[in-house]
Amino acid sequence: MSGKKEFKTLEEQIDILRSKGLIINNVDKAKSILLRENYFFINGYRYIFLKSVTNKTFLPGTTFEELYALFTFDRCIRNIMFKNILIVENNIKSIISYQLSKKYGIKEKDYLKSSNFTKDYSKSRQVIDILNKMKRQIRVNVKQHSATLHYITNYGYIPLWIMVKVLSFGIISDLYSILKDDDKLAIARYYDTDIENLEIFLMVLSNYRNLCAHEDILYSHQTQKNILDNKYHRLLNIPMTDNEYIYGKNDLFSTILIMKHMLSNEEFRLLAYEIGYEIDILDGKVDVIPLQLILDKIGFPPNWREIVNL
Repeated sequence: MSGKKEFKTLEEQIDILRSKGLIINNVDKAKSILLRENYFFINGYRYIFLKSVTNKTFLPGTTFEELYALFTFDRCIRNIMFKNILIVENNIKSIISYQLSKKYGIKEKDYLKSSNFTKDYSKSRQVIDILNKMKRQIRVNVKQHSATLHYITNYGYIPLWIMVKVLSFGIISDLYSILKDDDKLAIARYYDTDIENLEIFLMVLSNYRNLCAHEDILYSHQTQKNILDNKYHRLLNIPMTDNEYIYGKNDLFSTILIMKHMLSNEEFRLLAYEIGYEIDILDGKVDVIPLQLILDKIGFPPNWREIVNL
């Protein structure tokens, strides 16, 4: 059968990398890393170090240490992004539950009424689907979480501010999309943005959250959905091609722009500092390609650090 992948020993993995021009100075260390981290995952970072799309050999002078440095850089920024997305997730759950509880009541039979949601006929099927998903997650998770179990046992219902703990970010994003416009607006105002922007923000963050949780490659990831142009694109003087900003639309930098809206100033400052620290470390470990080439991949303009003070 063509294309069949066969098991490769650590020695064979080293030979394959060397045959493609990768310099491996310390074979034992490289073997240890390949065993611990998985050849397949590390090899996924090779593309930026290759001569071209067609010539799939490494640029002259590329070392295993440089390849591994990009791998560890991605892991570090993935962890930084994940913990900050979790902060946003907790915030948006709290704000949505506050808005809906205040307006529609604190019991499931009250806040999950379909009449509380959009009357847009084109979304009627979506409203039913999302409410059913929420009810299913309550049934599945109610006894697995101490807080939900406590409320159902002692009070016979689960208030929304407790129930959101068992809802995924994806469902929270979907939930926002079926709210009535006045509820959407009240929530969007908290983030100093509008309904359309916040809907896209939540979709993009949900996508990145899943990516982070499953340890997928983050630095070069691009989302299907573009965020809208905002003042930060303009204030950073991000260059344009064909009237489109070349950074911060569907790349990692777009999530930084989202975080600028959704984190507190102090949280955002720390996020930017931690990402900058990892970029500086990578810069000290990779010589064969210029740092800006990696920054281009993650969508970071050369002056990206200025966003902290905007």
